[in-house]
Amino acid sequence: MRVEFGLGVQSDKRPGDYARLARVAESHGFDVLTVFGDLMFQPPIFPLLEMAGATTRVRLGAACLNPYSMAPYEIAGQVAALDLASNGRAYLGLARGTWLGAVGIDQPRPVAALAEAAEVVYHLLGGRTDGFDGKVFHLAAGTALRYPVQRPDPPLLIGAWGPRGAALAGRIAAEIKVGGSANPAMVVVVRDRLRAGAEPVGRSADDVRIVLGAVTVVDRDGAAARAKARTEVAMYLAVVAELDPTAGVPADLVNRVAELVDRGEHEAAGRLVPDDVLDLFAFSGTPEQVAAQAQKLIDAGVGRVEFGTPHGLTDDGGVELLGSAVLPLLRREAP
Repeated sequence: MRVEFGLGVQSDKRPGDYARLARVAESHGFDVLTVFGDLMFQPPIFPLLEMAGATTRVRLGAACLNPYSMAPYEIAGQVAALDLASNGRAYLGLARGTWLGAVGIDQPRPVAALAEAAEVVYHLLGGRTDGFDGKVFHLAAGTALRYPVQRPDPPLLIGAWGPRGAALAGRIAAEIKVGGSANPAMVVVVRDRLRAGAEPVGRSADDVRIVLGAVTVVDRDGAAARAKARTEVAMYLAVVAELDPTAGVPADLVNRVAELVDRGEHEAAGRLVPDDVLDLFAFSGTPEQVAAQAQKLIDAGVGRVEFGTPHGLTDDGGVELLGSAVLPLLRREAP
């Protein structure tokens, strides 16, 4: 399986920014452009459609949409629209979603909801009209999309850290994304968890591409890049530290960082994050440092490395440096 390189973009920009970044990324040889589906940011379909119009080669998708705040028929419509706009370059990203309690949305039965959402989406994209009667979602017989679709089966990516989500990906997905991790030790963990779902249905866990993506800050001034990355990591350390069974981040450190974040003292919180913890949850430093981190993931067996926002001390500068200085180092080594 060829190693891919992706760029993860936050949907907080102005019209035109996405097209510009997408053109730069494609010109430097990135394989995939992802837009995050984070709560209270712009819906990812807006930047993705702009990116589709500005590119001709890269694959595009949201990582991820969730079936609690968006019904599966709407998810089917959005991936169909992106696939049409990109001439068949879309992927479907699904995850349970995070922080939805802030908008009053419960998330019961997440594995069943994800599995059935995927089934409903492909049911609709495939033009089936026989209905669907699941434990979570339903389609009445005769329900069908009333517009043309580019493909009935754009590839599925499941976003998950845990054993049950990974097992689901092993059963039904082309890819699994572990968001917020740059830790090579997680690759082995995820592969084992994929196997638990893949083997009972006659699939190989090796056929599911593992994607690891995290905050990225690259700059010729490595110290400044790492300082900014510490601040970014501090804001989600309390979430990801407990999801990674290999990390061993001390609980008192997590608590102290979380207390400062809650008080809005993000830079002070970031200063508490030591180098070894920073490198588990972010790519940061000079181009050579970032490339070395990514190479460790490749050596561990990851199928795609995704460099996430904010990319650099500025977004444009970071994307340019990733493309012109980091990717060439990795392309020399990647299988």
